[in-house]
Amino acid sequence: MGYKGPYQRPPQKRLFVALMGVTCLLVVGLIYLGWWIPTMGLTNIHPDLPRIVGTVFAVLSGTAVLGTLLLVLTTALGKDILGTRFMRGVVIKFLLPLIEQIGKLCGISKDTIRQSFVAMNNSLVLSQRLKVKPDRILILLPHCLQLSQCEIKVTGDINKCLRCGRCDITGLAGLAQKYQVEMSVATGGTLARKVIIEKRPKLVLAVACERDLTSGIKDCYPLPVIGVLNDRPYGPCIDTRVDVDKIEAALRSVLE
Repeated sequence: MGYKGPYQRPPQKRLFVALMGVTCLLVVGLIYLGWWIPTMGLTNIHPDLPRIVGTVFAVLSGTAVLGTLLLVLTTALGKDILGTRFMRGVVIKFLLPLIEQIGKLCGISKDTIRQSFVAMNNSLVLSQRLKVKPDRILILLPHCLQLSQCEIKVTGDINKCLRCGRCDITGLAGLAQKYQVEMSVATGGTLARKVIIEKRPKLVLAVACERDLTSGIKDCYPLPVIGVLNDRPYGPCIDTRVDVDKIEAALRSVLE
């Protein structure tokens, strides 16, 4: 029997966008303070120095605001406006750690922020309108999707699945066969990275929890990764589930 319980509510990118805006304002404020505080001393060095330094900081502030606006517009319109790949790198490497700290101060859990980050990342990847051949796509699954009581372990070779229908591996294996895409089950981040190095895909469609998806997206950059959160009706890392229709929809959106 397939899973009949409610699947996890799709993560919303609005939270990440809002926190990104707050982060931008804080950065601009810090830049302004960095200019204002030493101005009194700069005048003594040279009368034009405060104006020069002020211009530099104004450019930095404008860049921060413009970058945030471009990210918001790209997310809202679903279209690559300017340098989405670069902006995704800025979000992953610089904004995410700052936003997690700001969220902590606001009492927002890391998992909630990570869910929103995954949604934001997916929007940026999809805005590039990538079209990839089936043999260059890798679907990466966590081993906890397989029924824990199953005696046949599909790690490394999903074709070992007997299609008994007791877990979502059945539907996912059928999906791989239908679209002729690579699909691997990994027991952790180290094995996942090894699979990616061996397969050398142009795009990864990954299923995992918030923490593993976030770290995987960071580790894989600049390789585009579309993340789908799993459901944990029995707790983390055991008999987790995923909506196979979500995987198929994401797959169809990038297939050449």
